Amino acid sequence: MRHDTTAHPYTPPPARIRDGLNEAAVRLSGVDASVAALPDTPPRAPDADGDEEKLGAVTVTHRFADAPGDGGTVRWHYVECGPADAPVVVFLHGVPDSWWQWHHALEALGSDHRCLAVDLKGYGQSEKGTGDFRQEGVAIQLEALLDQLGTERFSLVTHDRGTPVGDHLVARLGDRVLRYGRGQQHLWHLHPDLHPQEAMFVSPDAPAMLADARRLVVTAYTLLTERGVPTSDLVRTVQEFGYEGISTAVPRYFHSSSFRQEWIERRTRLIPRWTCPVLLLQGADDPVQPREFYTDPEVLAQLPPGSGVHLFDSGHFWPFEAPEETAAVLRDFLDRS
Repeated sequence: MRHDTTAHPYTPPPARIRDGLNEAAVRLSGVDASVAALPDTPPRAPDADGDEEKLGAVTVTHRFADAPGDGGTVRWHYVECGPADAPVVVFLHGVPDSWWQWHHALEALGSDHRCLAVDLKGYGQSEKGTGDFRQEGVAIQLEALLDQLGTERFSLVTHDRGTPVGDHLVARLGDRVLRYGRGQQHLWHLHPDLHPQEAMFVSPDAPAMLADARRLVVTAYTLLTERGVPTSDLVRTVQEFGYEGISTAVPRYFHSSSFRQEWIERRTRLIPRWTCPVLLLQGADDPVQPREFYTDPEVLAQLPPGSGVHLFDSGHFWPFEAPEETAAVLRDFLDRS
């Protein structure tokens, strides 16, 4: 398959995907009722470095670190758990999420893996000031954080808009990345109907829309899920997306790039530089990411040896929709010899 960006960049979506988009439009009519039914979501007090939180039998510790970036430093929030000498796994979330998106996985893997779940720059309790919000720029800054933490070799697991940052990180770090669980993001095929959020996030109304974390989270999880998500996860997601500064920081990613630019970068210079096994992690019933785009044999042939694809029996948000399946699939992938 050629890396020719002068060719037409889009693959027409199958009829099933058009039906999915129509269904999503119908689901919008129920958002008001879902927002009203969600329990109260009072603001959550910020954590302090060293605060601990129980996730079942696993205890995570909240950490803050100032690492080089943006001509000075970038302040990162992340949680860590697991034995200090265990294999390291770094988790990157999507939108409208935070490190909390991975709490089920941390509970399942944290007894025998060293897990680091990061709030991406602009999200949660991480840095929200102005600066470099290009996907590559944030990857460089995240690399600086990992260097500062002494994280030499690790596996990476991503979801949604954390994945473009992960794509650059894997391309930059070569054999430092042992395995890449690449989750829920466009890869080789692309169609403009399948990323409608781009226009939403670059609109003048974006900060006001994002400031209503309750409605944003409920809308996303209403449109893109196929299985129920625990109310407690929705409440915590709203709280984590409600910290001051997120509503103005997150749109900077979308003003700094575009889905088409990301598509060009992947096809021309990122995928060819990936060296570790890549497991494409996709919800089988995500209406805007058709499964056919990821099971295409010609696409899989572009990936390094040992790569593959797993389709979850879920929609877009499989870390919450299918937590047991997520844990089992990740464990099998991460522990392969």
